[in-house]
Amino acid sequence: MRLRDEAKDPKLKEMFDNRQTALKWILVTCFGYLGYRNAKFGTVDGHIGVCAFGRDAFLRAARISEGRGFEVLHGIVDSLWLKKEDATLEEYGALCKQVSEDIGVPLNFEGRYKWIVFLPSKLHPNIGVLNRYYGVMESGKLKVRGLEVRKRDTPKFVYNAQMDMINVFSTANNSREFMQKIPQALDVVKAYRQKLIDGDVPIGDLIISKHLSKNPEHYKQHVSQVIAAEQLIKEGSEVHAGNSVKFVFTHSEDKRHERRVKAAQLIVEGTNPDTKRYLSLLYASAANLLSFAGYTTQSVYETVTGQNQNYLLGYCQKERELNG
Repeated sequence: MRLRDEAKDPKLKEMFDNRQTALKWILVTCFGYLGYRNAKFGTVDGHIGVCAFGRDAFLRAARISEGRGFEVLHGIVDSLWLKKEDATLEEYGALCKQVSEDIGVPLNFEGRYKWIVFLPSKLHPNIGVLNRYYGVMESGKLKVRGLEVRKRDTPKFVYNAQMDMINVFSTANNSREFMQKIPQALDVVKAYRQKLIDGDVPIGDLIISKHLSKNPEHYKQHVSQVIAAEQLIKEGSEVHAGNSVKFVFTHSEDKRHERRVKAAQLIVEGTNPDTKRYLSLLYASAANLLSFAGYTTQSVYETVTGQNQNYLLGYCQKERELNG
């Protein structure tokens, strides 16, 4: 990271950044395999030891930061988010140097945020969680974790909508401006809702990809990816554990479960997507982004439609039951 930060050539900066990212994921993978019971060189004691050393270093870094007048806002594994009124870059640099000397591991200052949102727990709204946040740094770099735009099974329609909402917020220079942009972000939801209702969303943007953790016949529940896998098997395809299955939610008067989903490879002209289902996904993604302000899937629906009805909640509950 030091080489990346010192590089003046954009290509060199990108190369060093890619290298540090690759090294990071190599270490993450090695750490994971330490605790994997089937790993050839796995050792649970080693895994526990790494966690213990990590916690010790993390807590020491937090105490040193607080001793220098910083408030610890958030922390996870190898990162600390700190706050100190009018702190200079030199103060952050001095803190990194002291922590690095104390724990014996180089600590880097990544940058300052214009604003950052730590999202609350879905079960306990008054408690923040470690792995769901988004924010914009002074450099303009966007950091997002735990949202739909980071998940592989998010359809492009929902991805684009949530990304456009985040882009609205990204123009804010501070938390006050950020809060003022909530209505504008909800306007994005309204626009995407109307596009879907008008039939202006390509069917390809509604495709969802789900991973099969086991062979289709071993599932006890007929979840959507299993239904799609069975459709492909009937057509002569081989589908096994480890495969990803792509499908769309479809609308049909036939209530049988196999009519609720269509494998992407079997989509034909005239395939009718389940508009209500995709609207519920859209509202849920917006509620996730705005949960810090108390928004729920139902309240997002009521805000963008101007209606106060419970049919959407009933629909979402029904779909959850059908999908196990």
